[in-house]
Amino acid sequence: MSHSPTASVSIAQHEVHHESPTPIGFWIYLMSDCIIFGALFATYAVLGGGFAGGPGPKDLFEPGFVAIETALLLFSSITFGLAMLQADKGKRDGTMMWLVITGILGAGFIAMEIYEFHHLIHIGAGPDRSAFLSSFFALVGTHGLHVTGGIIWLVTLLSQIKIHGLTGANMRRLGALSMFWHFLDLIWIGVFSFVYLVRLV
Repeated sequence: MSHSPTASVSIAQHEVHHESPTPIGFWIYLMSDCIIFGALFATYAVLGGGFAGGPGPKDLFEPGFVAIETALLLFSSITFGLAMLQADKGKRDGTMMWLVITGILGAGFIAMEIYEFHHLIHIGAGPDRSAFLSSFFALVGTHGLHVTGGIIWLVTLLSQIKIHGLTGANMRRLGALSMFWHFLDLIWIGVFSFVYLVRLV
């Protein structure tokens, strides 16, 4: 059975669109984020010991609470991976289900972080209390803002997938969001190790 020239061109365009790589602008953005977080980690390394006679990590941080926070974000990385597997199989409903679970886990992480910040400020351990707390709020808060942005991106993409399905454009966006989400997980592992774990030992 022969195909018309118009249909052949349409199919070719669809295949090219589906296989188009992640835009270079996204890679530049990730590199700029690496620089930002690198600067924040360096700032914390320099200022993290400046307690100004105030409370330190052992006085403020609860290991169990931070462990739950970390588990939520790490599990969200797993569920995102499961969403990608479903997407690769062309299963829209399965993809959306795992993305929703990922968003819920991410929202739980943010809720715990907001609670932690509110508690610290309430007991007089806000960012203006010491250099240690200033650098802590800057680093952890910036990461939290990125996770919040990721959740907004996820919700937007969910609506696009629901309306248009797993098109080439949506698959490309899903791949970019996946890289961004896993990147934030890696950053949090650094935060957990450098800010919480090392200081509490």
